[in-house]
Amino acid sequence: MTNSETAASLEHAGTLTLVGAGKMGAAMLEGWLARGLLARNVTIFEPQPSGEVALLAERGVSLNPDKARATKSAITVFAVKPQVAGEVAPTLAPLVAEDALVMSIMAGRTLAFLEAAFPRAAVIRAMPNTPAAIGRGITVAVANARVSPEQRAVADALLRATGAVEWVEDEKLMDAVTAVSGSGPAYVFLLAEAMAKAGMAAGLPAGLAARLARVTVEGAGELMHLSPLDPATLRKNVTSPAGTTAAALDVLMAPGALDDLMTRAVAAATRRSRELAG
Repeated sequence: MTNSETAASLEHAGTLTLVGAGKMGAAMLEGWLARGLLARNVTIFEPQPSGEVALLAERGVSLNPDKARATKSAITVFAVKPQVAGEVAPTLAPLVAEDALVMSIMAGRTLAFLEAAFPRAAVIRAMPNTPAAIGRGITVAVANARVSPEQRAVADALLRATGAVEWVEDEKLMDAVTAVSGSGPAYVFLLAEAMAKAGMAAGLPAGLAARLARVTVEGAGELMHLSPLDPATLRKNVTSPAGTTAAALDVLMAPGALDDLMTRAVAAATRRSRELAG
């Protein structure tokens, strides 16, 4: 779907209710509004709206209206924390129209959970990540059998407004997706932290070490984004035989080092995603 097709789909998406406008929900909403979703068609339920979210009311967004008087939306997006989903969903169920589209970005909450809460709705479970805030996220989504081709196209446009989108047919993959891309930005940020600490341990001033680590991670990510080469080839291109990079990689790629550590980390996050499903 091209940018113009995404904008057209969002402009004609109809009414949308966003339940939860924290960092991820607000980031997605900004992307939707920037790419054509009409502010007057949006309702937000957020008990603690940030200043940025509160300002959206001045653009025509309805913020925390009386639920008894709120109109039913064609699309409802749940972006609350999964731990509170069980108590929040029943309070919003009356606002979900029959055959409406319900899309969740809650970690661990399954299609079965959403179908039980909204038995007449078409349901999509999606997992974005925080680079959505700058339009560079990636989201993986899975739909239930009630989702029509038209609803899937609208959902794809909503998700594509904040970055790349992948669709899967097997919901069981979503726990590993959450562990790799949903939680993944934190792993990269931790890498930048660790590089800065290692630079300080090697004698660099703290400020310089932090800048070197941050800009190196930024630049390497952008190079990987723009290059047609795979990460392994890019790594090899930096590595001269018997050079300084090779000496460092001998440590990082040793048995039980980075590969093993990342495998265990992703496995732990996958287990936790399954636990959140209850």
